[in-house]
Amino acid sequence: MDRREALKKVAYLMGGAISATTMGVLFESFTVYEPGKSPYLYSASEEEILAEFAEIILPTTSSSSGAKAAGVGALIPLIVKDCYPPKLQTVFKNGYEVMLAKSKTKFNKEFLALSTEEKVQLMNDLKQEAIDSNKEPSFFLIARDLTILGYFSSEIGCTQAREYLPIPGKYDGSAPYKPGQKAWAT
Repeated sequence: MDRREALKKVAYLMGGAISATTMGVLFESFTVYEPGKSPYLYSASEEEILAEFAEIILPTTSSSSGAKAAGVGALIPLIVKDCYPPKLQTVFKNGYEVMLAKSKTKFNKEFLALSTEEKVQLMNDLKQEAIDSNKEPSFFLIARDLTILGYFSSEIGCTQAREYLPIPGKYDGSAPYKPGQKAWAT
């Protein structure tokens, strides 16, 4: 199974947690991967910034590691570069630059120097702008969707954030589900 097919299956299982833009990219096959054709490359420091972004969305808790530990910071630019059409790659890259600029203008700090509360405030601003843009693709929606997709398809997401049974048993449609229990990963 190739990466695109695996992502489609995870996106289908995630249901409404992923935006129409990301579902469209995964299901419509807008682009065929051509090495060297992506107009944007992401450095290790940019991946670190995206990891911090992802950690705000899915932080480390007492019961499971967060998106940063799951390696989502490196996955987001990889999927954008390999799977998204050039137009959406430009939307993503421009939105990324706007986020960095807002960090400097609003807080007078680089993104990585922001406190957790300041990062959350910046994320809320980006989220509100995405809502106000009336369903247009945005950096925030793409990054949020890929954070969710990457995290819940990672080993950490499947074994720590969800209930995990390493050896599958028989199907039981009436299996008891206790209040507060994690969703099943297998």
